[in-house]
Amino acid sequence: MLDTSLVPATAPDLTGVRQYFPSFAQQVNGQPIIYFDNPGGTQVPQQVIEATSEYFLYANANTHGAFSTSQRTDTIIAEARSAMADLLNCDAGEIVFGPNMTTLTFALSRAIARDLQPGDEIVTTTLDHDANIAPWRAIAADKGLTVRQVDIDPTTCTLDMDQMHAAITERTKIVAVGYASNAVGTINDVAQIVRWAHEAGAQAWIDAVQYAPHGPIDVQALDCDYLVCSAYKFFGPHLGILYGKREHLERLRPYKVRPASDEVPERFETGTQTHELLAGLLGTIDYLSLVGNVYANAGPDVASNYSGRRRVLKIAMGAIMAYERTLSQYLLTALSLIPKLTLYGLKSPTQVERRVPTVAVTLPHKTPLQLAQRLAEAGICAWDGNYYALELMERLGLEPNGGALRIGLAHYNTTEEIDRCMQVLSEAARA
Repeated sequence: MLDTSLVPATAPDLTGVRQYFPSFAQQVNGQPIIYFDNPGGTQVPQQVIEATSEYFLYANANTHGAFSTSQRTDTIIAEARSAMADLLNCDAGEIVFGPNMTTLTFALSRAIARDLQPGDEIVTTTLDHDANIAPWRAIAADKGLTVRQVDIDPTTCTLDMDQMHAAITERTKIVAVGYASNAVGTINDVAQIVRWAHEAGAQAWIDAVQYAPHGPIDVQALDCDYLVCSAYKFFGPHLGILYGKREHLERLRPYKVRPASDEVPERFETGTQTHELLAGLLGTIDYLSLVGNVYANAGPDVASNYSGRRRVLKIAMGAIMAYERTLSQYLLTALSLIPKLTLYGLKSPTQVERRVPTVAVTLPHKTPLQLAQRLAEAGICAWDGNYYALELMERLGLEPNGGALRIGLAHYNTTEEIDRCMQVLSEAARA
């Protein structure tokens, strides 16, 4: 089950972190803006803005040159790898950068497909973002593979784990599953799924895009073969990150231009990277380290198995998870009081350990777009549609009928903001 050992027993109050996010100064129609669009992309702290600007001022160059700005760029890339390795608990040589999780998954799946044969099987799920479904279907069509899709319990939007276990056989080569749902917030038991994959001789590909902003990740403890996430979902710039076990990165043959490096992990980064965003990623890690240092000595050391920056980052993400659980409880309780509203997925405030603070809702006689527009007029940012969780929305009967309204919280949100949002939805329910 989910490892909660890094979550402090008492939830900290993280509302003070808002001072580091300049975008909260905005107003819409005379009201302070509220960011509940976080599953699509979070706000960035001042540290990210400054690090990105400083790159353009002092290091704006391509790599591996004899001159100072190029050498500074090389240093920034190396430091960004080290920073992400600390966040995920792996070796810096196992970190690959790219534009986003989707692009990285398409690229790596093609490299993986070189070693697959007709009749091999891939397991995906109904709960996943299409970026963790479409690439595997594409290589299956190209290589004559079979894709087995694991279904959900539609009343709770949780994976059918019995079906998952049965779907993984000696023919399975890849099991692709999300850490948390980007649509309804469900946290999957990825540790158990990784174990089942390895027992069958398969590799496990984990999409952690929606989990990464909400809790600590340890790829060594998970023992996953690959894990992908996107920095813009955890308070950073628009950038994708892939962790791959070194043994796989050394074995796989990437599609690349000939002059590009043959060394791991650089050979999976063919073409020029967005260096300014890698500098911004360092700002993200600086911000999370600041949060971790605040709580490092506030109580029992929940991250004693780690040291240095890895320890501080694990403490930060544990504190974030604890605070967000209080927000989830408040949100789920408030939603239950709105007449005629349908909430999809895990509904009980006692189940917050099994979900991230992302919810999908509908109201009769109001389209999700109409609800999003009402919220927007009140200065509240929220998404409507299917958010690329196409299989799930079809399974719930919400696609192609506009999907659902998605409200997604982050650690810089507050209960007062939830109250404002609930007021708008309550008025819409009565209208």
